Amino acid sequence: MNRTSSSARPLIAIPARFSATTSALRYAAEVNARALIEAVWRAGGEPASIHPAAGDVPARLARFDGVLLPGGGDLAPHRYGAGDTHAAVYDVDDLQDTFDLQVARAALDSGLPLLAVCRGLQVVNVALGGTLEQHMDSDHRHLVHPVTIRRGTLLERATGAEKTDVSCYHHQRVDRLGEGLTATAHAADGTVEALELPGAQGWFTAVQWHPEDTAHEDRAQQGLFDALVRAAR
Repeated sequence: MNRTSSSARPLIAIPARFSATTSALRYAAEVNARALIEAVWRAGGEPASIHPAAGDVPARLARFDGVLLPGGGDLAPHRYGAGDTHAAVYDVDDLQDTFDLQVARAALDSGLPLLAVCRGLQVVNVALGGTLEQHMDSDHRHLVHPVTIRRGTLLERATGAEKTDVSCYHHQRVDRLGEGLTATAHAADGTVEALELPGAQGWFTAVQWHPEDTAHEDRAQQGLFDALVRAAR
């Protein structure tokens, strides 16, 4: 359902991330990356950080026109059935995990337009019963590399590309796909770099990379934010 007038900026909910390093605010903070916020704004959206808290998540999302699940730390391995935790797993937060998983399920169930980025992709995969590889043999941190995009996908339409260079910062990747999900982009090493849910009620794309890193100069990456905001209208 369109919740905005034709002249208003669609309201895009972005779950905040906990940070202990924002000393200028005097306290630990809840933040979102400026590059991510600016990419949504350039697309014509009104970005709004939302507090990760327990409660009626579907009701909280009802006022928004779209959702962006951003990057962040690792999901707790028990969330996808792992019996142990690799030493490389970092920044696990139980409240963040619970909230993000609820947001993913609520957005998909309601058809609210959803773009998931990096951790966000992993959250959606786990929310739909998939699993993650806890640590890749050769991770994709501080790495720009090409990905190949499946033709005929929402991702191809958003980026306008069949191949594109992407900026990655992740050491985990999809292991088993969640129910109904399909891979829509891969790296040369076989890593799943994007997901979609054929038959989903609303617009949904997830990417394992960080499009906000280069969106200010790369039309293919800005195209993801543009597509989210168009769907949110």
